[in-house]
Amino acid sequence: MLINEAYQPINCDDYDNLELACQNNWMLSLEMKDGEQLKAKAKEIFSRKNVEYLAIDLSSEHRELRLDHIASFTHPELGTVVVSAE
Repeated sequence: MLINEAYQPINCDDYDNLELACQNNWMLSLEMKDGEQLKAKAKEIFSRKNVEYLAIDLSSEHRELRLDHIASFTHPELGTVVVSAE
C-alpha cells in the first residue's frame, strides 16, 4: 500500500474496540489489508499528520500500523472485528 495515500478514518466502534485493547494491553490477532497476519500486543493509538496509527509490540519489535490498513482484529473479549470505514 502506498504510504502517501489519503487516510480513511475507521468506524468509531472499531476505533473504540482498539482503544479498549490498548488500555488492557491485549494480545490481538491482526490481519492487514495486504494479507499480512500478526499476533501483537496493542499499546496505544496516536495521530501523526492527520493519520491515526496503532502502536504494537510484536515480540521485541515496536511497529506502527495505520488504522485504515487493518482489515480485522481478533481477541477473545471482542471476537473478530472487521474494520470498516467511517
